[in-house]
This record gives sequence, structure tokens and C-alpha cells, in this order.
Amino acid sequence: MSISSPTALHAFLSGIDAKPLKALSQNFLIDANIVRKIADAVDARPGEAILEIGPGPGALTEELLGRGAKIIAIEKDPKFAKALERLQTEDGRLTVYEADVLEFDFSLLSGPLKVAANLPYHITTPILEILSEERARFTSAHLMMQKEVAERITAKPGSKEISSLTLFLQLFAKLSIALNVSERCFYPAPKVASSVVRLDFHEPPLADPKPLVAWIRKAYQQRRKMLRSTLGIPGKMGELRPEALSLSDWLQLFSATFP
Repeated sequence: MSISSPTALHAFLSGIDAKPLKALSQNFLIDANIVRKIADAVDARPGEAILEIGPGPGALTEELLGRGAKIIAIEKDPKFAKALERLQTEDGRLTVYEADVLEFDFSLLSGPLKVAANLPYHITTPILEILSEERARFTSAHLMMQKEVAERITAKPGSKEISSLTLFLQLFAKLSIALNVSERCFYPAPKVASSVVRLDFHEPPLADPKPLVAWIRKAYQQRRKMLRSTLGIPGKMGELRPEALSLSDWLQLFSATFP
């Protein structure tokens, strides 16, 4: 039975004696149309392997399985991890790991995989960093997150929203907002709107991007100061503040500074 409605979700939660835990940032989708739109964005196809992080009650899990995909689910909450087994298919297309994604051993997974997740808002950044580090296993990811964070990581140069995280992620993926989701589509309703961000992973333009990442972060620690002050950059480029530079600009500047 689908749980993509308030009535069905409440009945399900009552049946397993569970409730959304604020400590785990649990906000569950109760809009079947949004669930379908996410599955459409993921472009789930028969036989395709999809990693789902934090599936909770399993509304999206059920939709993806219904489209013939193979699902590898990582769920920290033991009640929900156990309850996901009710969605197992006759051909065994569901694998459930009761685990914390921040401590999960990704070597257990073999790619290529797509990723789908309604991210716990308080650990969005660590999960984004982990997926970027493990990018060789993934082709793309569709991640539900706070709309403000989504706008920040997809921000363009010159905007106030752009950050060092934006540029870090751009080293490893092409980012775009797939759809926006109202707070009314969740139970309990969060205090903020959400967005689903798409990441298409690729290899970084540098063999070792860590020095560049550290350099960019140093500049953004004092983002109101010019680059000549924070990084010692001479000339016209030194008169700019970090948010004015695109990733391409940073790569050129880094190459010129550290030939």
C-alpha cells in the first residue's frame, strides 16, 4: 500500500510504533505527485541500480521499485530499516543496510549507481562531500535539501549565495535544480521550502584538487576582503572578492600562482 498521503503515513507510523525524530531531521513526503516527479527526474529504469539514502517509510523506494529499478537503501533508523523489507520484490531488487551513511563503507557498493535521497538537513554538507569523494561509483544524484542550500550550491559567480562549497562541488559535478518542493508536501512540515538538486558527476580538472580547495576556502573565510589581502594576489585580479570568480577563474588563477 502506498504511503504517499497523510492518512496512509499516519497509519503506517502507528502500525510500527514510530514517529518522526527531530534529531534525525525526519520529514516524510506525503505528496504522491512529488514522489512521482522525483522518480521522473531520477529517470529510474528497469534493472537500473539506485542508491537511496535515508528512505524512511519508503514512499520513494516503493515508486522506484515499481518502475523496475534495483534499490540499495541506507537507513539509520532501525524501525524504518526493518519496515522497508515489506517492499521486497519477488525478484529481490531491494537491499537494505541499517547504517549511518556518514559511517557507511562505500566499498560494499559496485557501480555505476544513481543516487536518490531526501537528505537530513543537518548533515546535508557532509553527505555532499562524501558523494563527491565517492563519485567514481555514481553517475548522478538527485538530492532533496533545504532550498536555501540548493540555491547556494547552484549559485552563479557574482551572487551573494556563492560559497566555497559551491566551487568544491563544481569540481566534481555539474549542478542544477530539478524541482522545488513546498513545505506542505512533508510531515511534519519543515519551516523552510526544499529543492531537489541534480548532480552529474565527473572527474575534477586537477589530479589533486585538495590544494585548490584549501586555497578557495581560505579566501572565503574572509569573503568581504579582496584577494590581494587574503591570498596575496597582485594586479587587477587581486582587487576582486572571492564571489566574483567562477571555477574556471579559480583554476586559471591557481595555475598562474602555482605553476
